[in-house]
Amino acid sequence: MPELPEVEIVKRQLAPEIVGCCFIEVSILYPQMLRRPSLEEFRQRVIGQTVQGLARRGKYLILRLGSGEALLLHFRMSGSLQLQLAPYVRAIFTLDNGLRLHFCDRRKLGTLELVADETEVTGKLGAEPLQGEFTPQVLAHCLSHHKAPIKAVLMDQSVIAGIGNMYADEALFFSRIHPLRQAESLSVEEVEQLHYAIRHVLRSAIDNKGASISDYRDLYAQLGRQQFYFSVAHCGGKPCPICGTAIERISIRNRGSYFCPQCQKGLV
Repeated sequence: MPELPEVEIVKRQLAPEIVGCCFIEVSILYPQMLRRPSLEEFRQRVIGQTVQGLARRGKYLILRLGSGEALLLHFRMSGSLQLQLAPYVRAIFTLDNGLRLHFCDRRKLGTLELVADETEVTGKLGAEPLQGEFTPQVLAHCLSHHKAPIKAVLMDQSVIAGIGNMYADEALFFSRIHPLRQAESLSVEEVEQLHYAIRHVLRSAIDNKGASISDYRDLYAQLGRQQFYFSVAHCGGKPCPICGTAIERISIRNRGSYFCPQCQKGLV
């Protein structure tokens, strides 16, 4: 699943390609991906609009239009945005500079949404982990009063925006915290370690162009490299890079979670 780093990479690649350009055609090949408005109204309100800027909020890619409206894309499990024609195209956006953006999605779970106020969608999201305002104190507040496993809380988009399964596993390994620990049980020192780990893991993933575990490709159909640097995520049975113990996989809230039982001890 594309998480914060993968969406951030696409945003950075796409901005110089389309900012200042105008949509001249829109083809929605899988209408069920469109959350709002209706298909015909969507085309009427997007065609002829200039892309004024791009942003990312959590896992949402946001295209801000000249009309003042915002076009929000969410890639879900298998979506990607590519300039080249690729398999599983669900929508095509044609711009006046000759480019075509292909929204590809094998599982058909990705969404499009056109809204007058983007906060109608993004206002429900939690803290942005790479912003300066995200301090250890903010993280501590986010985790307080949560008795759920820390892994589940890190993936809760209403608590912290943009972290998914892969990077939650990596951040917890980096900070040596067991994924089943109750979030509110972390000490001040552990919260500080986790804060550093979250930012380190996300920044490293951006530097490595994201992780291509299954479907993810960047705007130019290139694979990411972060999967080659994972310590535990998707590494079940492999030796821990620190102690050599076999990485284990458990299910937390119906999601596969990977950790080192030696380096990440303790459920207190």
